Amino acid sequence: MQHDSFDQDPQEPLSKSARKREQQALQNLGEQLVKLSDKELATIPMDEELAEAVALARRIANKHEALRRQLQFIGKLMRQRDINAIADAINALNAHHQQQTDSFHQLEQWRETLLTGSTEQLTAFLSEFPQADAHRIHELRHQAEQQKANKQPPMASRKLFVYLRELMQNSSSE
Repeated sequence: MQHDSFDQDPQEPLSKSARKREQQALQNLGEQLVKLSDKELATIPMDEELAEAVALARRIANKHEALRRQLQFIGKLMRQRDINAIADAINALNAHHQQQTDSFHQLEQWRETLLTGSTEQLTAFLSEFPQADAHRIHELRHQAEQQKANKQPPMASRKLFVYLRELMQNSSSE
């Protein structure tokens, strides 16, 4: 029978393997901190000592063994702190990244649908985005077909993508 640290009596010490799992989880969280961009890292609530340890790990990223030891040190520092705020901030960043990826894929699908699809699919798009300029979409679609037939770079396809992105951003801000 397996026991989690949540199932045990608070006075009963954790098993060695449970402690190792917790340490590894904290080390993994520290590794996620190291991989964040400067802008993203600035949004994470952490004290100065932990921030300095993360900054050092980022500087020694090309030295494998030193990085491993530094990540262990970050895990140790995190064991001494309440990491719920850090974990929540990282989860929020991950959710935001996933949302951006999903919207990008949706944009790509709409572009491909509009370039290769029928007029019914264009009508469906226009019903979802009534502010869209049907004439501009037809024009870009026609240009894209000509560019593809002439084996030219897909400039019209890119313009259509940019136009669709603007439409989606405007519709989400309203």
